Amino acid sequence: MIELQPGESADDAIRGTLAIALRRASKYGRAPVIHDLVFAFSIWGWMLLNPPDDLIASRKQLFSGLGRAAHHYSETRELVDRVPESTMIMTIEQIRTGMPGSWRALTGV
Repeated sequence: MIELQPGESADDAIRGTLAIALRRASKYGRAPVIHDLVFAFSIWGWMLLNPPDDLIASRKQLFSGLGRAAHHYSETRELVDRVPESTMIMTIEQIRTGMPGSWRALTGV
């Protein structure tokens, strides 16, 4: 379950993180699985009850409008490309261990 903060859109969160999950799955040469989605939602703190204010501000800026992907393809690509390769190969447990303190390093912000 994703935790939205005031001013955030579920459509924006889902479209942005889905694109990240697809990139991660492609690194392993397979279709996306639930772990790719959990990974993508986790690095952006969508599963945290109380994410840091600076993370929320970054999400609002970077994810805004992505729910209308047909009109925001380049912004979606920028979001996906922002995530470092080193993050893409991490396990979900490694991500959870580093959150929320290392969200900037995990997301490339």
